[in-house]
Amino acid sequence: MSDTPDDQRIAAVESTYGTVAPQAASSDNVPALGSAPEVLIVDDPAPFVRRLTLNRPEKRNALSHQLRAEIMAALQQADQDPDVRVMIVRGAGSCFSAGYELGGANEGVDMPHFTAEGEGQWPRHVTETWMSIWDLAKPVIAQVHGYCLAGGSELATGCDLVYVAHDAKMGYPAVRFGVPDMHFHAWMLGMRAAMEMMVTGDSISGDEAVRLGWANRAFDEANLDDEVLAVAGRVANIPTDIVSLNKRAVHRGMDTMGMRTAIRQGTELCAMGTKAATFTEFIDKMRDEGLTKALSERDAAFGDYRTGG
Repeated sequence: MSDTPDDQRIAAVESTYGTVAPQAASSDNVPALGSAPEVLIVDDPAPFVRRLTLNRPEKRNALSHQLRAEIMAALQQADQDPDVRVMIVRGAGSCFSAGYELGGANEGVDMPHFTAEGEGQWPRHVTETWMSIWDLAKPVIAQVHGYCLAGGSELATGCDLVYVAHDAKMGYPAVRFGVPDMHFHAWMLGMRAAMEMMVTGDSISGDEAVRLGWANRAFDEANLDDEVLAVAGRVANIPTDIVSLNKRAVHRGMDTMGMRTAIRQGTELCAMGTKAATFTEFIDKMRDEGLTKALSERDAAFGDYRTGG
């Protein structure tokens, strides 16, 4: 971590607005691709369908600068490919993604695209990254199993459609010491459920995410690949020139209601949160005692994440 206050805050936000979740059982429907050197696997599993697999299973698909850059590059390339009509994003191994990169993988690596420097640079950067998925012509589907936390939940939220395993675990545990960088919760969960998540850090199941409107449908994890491919196939039956207009109509409706503006203004609250005493104390503890101990102590009173059985 840098010795300068501004760099320290940016690095702190980047490091802590993810979480290191306990290792879950391996998924049956998603290949364990940890031995491959690529952080992103791209394939075409069906006609007109491009699929992206986050491939850092040993890090629970932590969203490093490199991985975020490759995700966006692959989506943009697919958006311009006439042989692609819909994209899928999923995670290898035990989960979709447990959040942003917590270790040193970002050292010496630039953020994927330019974001104005100054207070709030990090939350502005990741918010603009994931919200740019709205501006692609073609629909992007998030296929969620296992943990979908913090930055992982932001990536899923930026996608146009979200299909989940019944027992997926979706949430933002970092609110226990800081402020989220992408404030989508009230829009996706409704005010009461969003408030509960924001003041407890508790997560919800895939089934609950569907009930609240955060996700479209839930399936057995063993069938998730096939079910998502079936949905993608139905989307791919419609030509892109029509699908793109219909996608745009939905997002413009949300823009008219102020969703994107509201999410963007939340980045300033995140910047304010990095100056709060609780956040500063957590960063000091993380630096002095290590991330594992800091997160374990954070969650001890709740009995979940690192402390759950």
